[in-house]
Amino acid sequence: MDVSVIIPAFNEEKNILRVLEPLTSIGEPYEILVINDGSTDRTSDIVRSFGIQVFDLPKNMGKSYAMQAGLNNTSGDAILFLDADLIGLRPVHIQWLISPIKEGFADMTVGVFCYGRGMTDLAQKLTPFLSGQRCVKRENLSCLNDEEWESGFGIEIALTRYAKEQQLRILEIPLVNVSQTMKEEKMGLAKGMKARFKMYLEIARELNRN
Repeated sequence: MDVSVIIPAFNEEKNILRVLEPLTSIGEPYEILVINDGSTDRTSDIVRSFGIQVFDLPKNMGKSYAMQAGLNNTSGDAILFLDADLIGLRPVHIQWLISPIKEGFADMTVGVFCYGRGMTDLAQKLTPFLSGQRCVKRENLSCLNDEEWESGFGIEIALTRYAKEQQLRILEIPLVNVSQTMKEEKMGLAKGMKARFKMYLEIARELNRN
């Protein structure tokens, strides 16, 4: 089973190294594609310095759009989505997410932070279905509709809901010592809170969708 790794990224020049380094150190022939979601910093330059392919969107389109663009421009039978701002990611975490899919033990894996940072650990413990770290068979992604692919940060809700409706085998994977950079740390307090509020709105909208 071929694996494609898709990383949506928006202005992640300070963070994406921590995701690319463990990915490229594995030595597996994974197809890796970073979707540059309209970044105005050096995100694309840093990715290309690793010899990794970048798909540049002309403007910021949102997480779900970037993920779909990645899906449309890769070919793997199993798709691993990773956020671009992870802290503490190691090659073994990537393998833990992928192996159950390749070996037929699960239809979807969902990575859950633990023993990383208190705030991100708590958030994922309460809402593991919001995790952006997940591996899933391509055939299951093709069943999402246009509205779901336009849901922004609500895409994880859509994926989880579809998996449960179709009774897919979902396996939660503890990502020990992994966390992520918070929006307020990346953007400053005011811009970060605004971005967080927008994220919550998109999640709430998808939660309330019939």
